[in-house]
Amino acid sequence: MDKNTSNTQEVEVRKGPWTMEEDLILINYIANHGEGVWNSLARSAGLKRTGKSCRLRWLNYLRPDVRRGNITPEEQLLIMELHARWGNRWSKIARHLPGRTDNEIKNYWRTRIQKQIKQAEPFANQNCTLAHDASTSHACGAKDEVDPYSPAYAMSNPEPFATPLPTESNDCFWSMEDLWFPQLFNGD
Repeated sequence: MDKNTSNTQEVEVRKGPWTMEEDLILINYIANHGEGVWNSLARSAGLKRTGKSCRLRWLNYLRPDVRRGNITPEEQLLIMELHARWGNRWSKIARHLPGRTDNEIKNYWRTRIQKQIKQAEPFANQNCTLAHDASTSHACGAKDEVDPYSPAYAMSNPEPFATPLPTESNDCFWSMEDLWFPQLFNGD
């Protein structure tokens, strides 16, 4: 027997969506035996899946303490604050949002918040310029200086709230209304 023949006789690894039967097998196995080495767990449970696939399925979907549903506005604020402080350290951020997985938070950041910030940036300079008097020396759209109230500055600044709030009423700064769009509340 050559190498190619012996490899094809090994158990084939199933790919694609998990079935309800596979989910039940994994849940029951972990309930009876606990979590362990995921590669051996997959074999012992009789699942034709990789250990990584079993681990991700359990951690992101099947665990009893996984929280379901839309991320609330309060959670979004916390995600934004913690991301400004720690960057893309999703596991560290997830520890401050009980029941939310690091994968869910990462996906939410990349599909919702980051996208909204990029879409809102071109309008920030335009709105800011319109709000100022022509004689004002402050130019919000100045390319040589970074606006400390822009989302780009907040994402690069490790201390997001270290910059004082503006004291003059005509200073430009970002508010949550600039970043939150109605689709966040509709769940779209």
